Amino acid sequence: MLVHLSVRNYAIVEHLDLELEGGMTVITGETGAGKSIMLDALGLALGDRADSDAVRPGADKADILASFDLAEIPEARAWLAERDLDGDGPCILRRVITAEGRSRGYINGTPCPLSDLKALGELLIDIHSQHEHQSLLKPDTHRRLLDEYAGCHELARQVQLAAQRWQQTRQELERLSRSSDEQRARHQLLSYQIEELDNLALGEHELEQLEQEHKALANAGNLIAACQQVLDLCSESDAGNVLSALTSSLNRLTALPNSGGALGEAINLLASAQIQVEEAVGELNRFIDTFDADPLRLQQLEERLDAIYTLARKHRVQPAELHELQQRLLDELEGLNADDQAVERLGEELAAYARHYQEKARELSVRRGEAAASLAAAVEQEMQRLGMPGGRFAIELHPREQAEPHAAGLEQVEFQVSANPGQPLKPLAKVASGGELSRISLAIQVITAQTSRVPTLVFDEVDVGIGGPTAEVVGQLLRRLGERGQVLTVTHLPQVAAQGHHHLFVHKARDQGSTQTAVARLGKDGRIEEIARMLGGVDLTKESLAHARKMVSSARS
Repeated sequence: MLVHLSVRNYAIVEHLDLELEGGMTVITGETGAGKSIMLDALGLALGDRADSDAVRPGADKADILASFDLAEIPEARAWLAERDLDGDGPCILRRVITAEGRSRGYINGTPCPLSDLKALGELLIDIHSQHEHQSLLKPDTHRRLLDEYAGCHELARQVQLAAQRWQQTRQELERLSRSSDEQRARHQLLSYQIEELDNLALGEHELEQLEQEHKALANAGNLIAACQQVLDLCSESDAGNVLSALTSSLNRLTALPNSGGALGEAINLLASAQIQVEEAVGELNRFIDTFDADPLRLQQLEERLDAIYTLARKHRVQPAELHELQQRLLDELEGLNADDQAVERLGEELAAYARHYQEKARELSVRRGEAAASLAAAVEQEMQRLGMPGGRFAIELHPREQAEPHAAGLEQVEFQVSANPGQPLKPLAKVASGGELSRISLAIQVITAQTSRVPTLVFDEVDVGIGGPTAEVVGQLLRRLGERGQVLTVTHLPQVAAQGHHHLFVHKARDQGSTQTAVARLGKDGRIEEIARMLGGVDLTKESLAHARKMVSSARS
């Protein structure tokens, strides 16, 4: 529960320290004294939005600190432990707002985002405001209250998540399916192109070899003629040839008497030249004898090269790049096949998410159906006590027309009411007047608060528009809630104030031209005087004091 609230330089509060206890604490004060300021400050500590107007004029920042005893709140302790924010002693939430509008949040001294303050705050305090009855006109509020009363908040969250997963999967499946026609056409084209390349079966170095062989065959005549001319010059010409000249030269030199020295070296070189020319003649003869200038082979080479060049032109690549092209096409085809597999996989996931959603949603529907009758009966009973005799209240669960998973479950929740005897039940927004709506709202808040796991409940002037005997009933209801936890109630009704276990009085303190809001804890006599003031105005009379004393005494008994 909330054990301490410290407020510095917030609105018109310069310095405020409150020690709070269990039970029902009422907060009263004159109109305009700022009864709701401390609750607004508490809201900031719990992550509410703020701006620079929150800072007291003349101050550089507002500093709000709220301390909580978590002994009876295991969910909050677990939340802190998961984030390594737990510590010894009370849990401290702090909010600092600068005059420039910047804001910082802290949990147990550790800086944290406002979303964390809000998430933790929802486990610590449940705030009901005087404007909350307006939200009763919204179907989402009906569903939320019923789910809270049924204790199936977590189940409702699972249904919402299941519906979201289904929606996301369907969107992805639709995205892939929309492009499936284009993908099928592309798949066919890629398969055809890859088949062409497979049929071509171009070897790794085949193109280079083919081009060399084709060049040789295409120039066969010139090649043979050139070889024959060289043979004639080297050995076959009757008019003179290289070998004959070398032989004659060697014969002349070796016939000389002194063939040593330089002459001997010349003889050796000519002899070597003769041998090399003879070997070259032999190689040329062997080439001419083995060379196959087959026209059919030349035709085959030209057809093969033409097929390669044609396919390269078709794909607008160089012939040497056909291997790389084939690999790119294979990779793209594999990607399309992966998309086909993804479509199949997503279809299976979609069906699985739909089954999971139906399972959880049907379970939620059963829980809602069971809780609807109980909640309606309890609210109807409180309506009788709150000055609406003969009033009826019902909760209708309307199945949704759409078949696909919905984040809110299989049905719509609608509160229906009959404010007067004999009138048929109709949707709440079409029947209740402002005063009736306020009382119905209070009845619902009181009933649902009894099932809340949050130990601290705050009611900010929820009794607006209520008076007379009904006000006393409201006070009794709130006191009953306080006996099971902690209730903070801002009220203007003496009947409600008399029911409190503790009483805080909010007033304006004026000092040297400045006005501040201050809060005083009232003892027994102070409580009686404040309730008497609420009963009869500023001037206290014996009658109003006696009446106030009796009201406090009756509440205690």
